[in-house]
Amino acid sequence: MHSSRSSLLPPVVKNLIAINVILWLATLLLPGILRKWGLSLDLTDILGMHYWSSEKFKLPQLITYMFMHGGFSHLFFNMFALYMFGGVIENFWGPKRFLIFYFVTGIGAGLVQQVFWTVEYHKVVVAFNEAIAANSGAPLLPVEHVLTKYFRISGLAHFTAPQVIELKNLFLNLPVTVGASGAVFGLLLAFGWLFPDVKLMLLFFPIPIKARVFVIIYGIAELFLGVANFSGDSVAHFAHLGGMLFGIILILYWKRKTKLY
Repeated sequence: MHSSRSSLLPPVVKNLIAINVILWLATLLLPGILRKWGLSLDLTDILGMHYWSSEKFKLPQLITYMFMHGGFSHLFFNMFALYMFGGVIENFWGPKRFLIFYFVTGIGAGLVQQVFWTVEYHKVVVAFNEAIAANSGAPLLPVEHVLTKYFRISGLAHFTAPQVIELKNLFLNLPVTVGASGAVFGLLLAFGWLFPDVKLMLLFFPIPIKARVFVIIYGIAELFLGVANFSGDSVAHFAHLGGMLFGIILILYWKRKTKLY
């Protein structure tokens, strides 16, 4: 499907950027305003995506997390990519198909991130459950090195079940993912698929590269960084890969069902 109309800033991309900017400003300004009235509000905690086992997780977060960002640079680079790639793709596909693709890849990225968290925290969660059943912190000792990354703990072996439960809840509430990056990586994948020979350049490697090669390089880099899981790296690399994965699945589905271009 090819849209005959073309715009530098088509309507869906324009509105997505506007919503993201408004929510970033709200995250920045609302807490200070409400504090004057003795109120508090943490939009990131409410709208960001928590781990599914957390008491803070709500299903709508699989959508709302896409519109939250951790800072100006996070917002800027995502919105710049949305403008650069999304505008071209929306003009090509039309607003309806583009919007479906954006949300499917964004939600898919969130689901993949949840799978990653489930695998990453499996041993810790099992240890917590064993400690609660034993009414002792001793079963947590093999994963103490993980817990001490986030908490200052002493006398862990002597914890009772209520203390273990409290620590477990604190631990499960820690992971939170925000950002449009998953959907943006889906758009990058779509751009490489639709316009494989268009030349693109990496900011840190300013040499023209064909879009299909660009996508492959980015995908391999994200896979490496996700598997390596370097200390201090807070980027949701598997969410990025999830956006690309759901993007290719949806494109292949559409290609099989209808003519894409």
